Amino acid sequence: MITSKQRAALRSLANGLDTVMQIGKGGITESVITQAQQAISNKELIKVRVLESALLTTREACEVLAEAIGAEPVQCIGSRFVLYKKNEKNPVIDLGK
Repeated sequence: MITSKQRAALRSLANGLDTVMQIGKGGITESVITQAQQAISNKELIKVRVLESALLTTREACEVLAEAIGAEPVQCIGSRFVLYKKNEKNPVIDLGK
């Protein structure tokens, strides 16, 4: 669980990130989950876009994908959301304590 200060720090880091993946009308499939796991294991912080054709809202997609890959939701604004998962072997982002 991340604190509100850590969440604020992650939001500021996510501001400059590019969207790494999109969720469309197919929803959250096994391939989407696999792609998200690979991206988050390398970067720890990913930004995802939910297309208008998707059957899920942005918040629903955020919660489902976070649960599927074991990540923490950081923020959900408009059609985009940000997820964080610490890489235990080789951490990239230092949140402190």
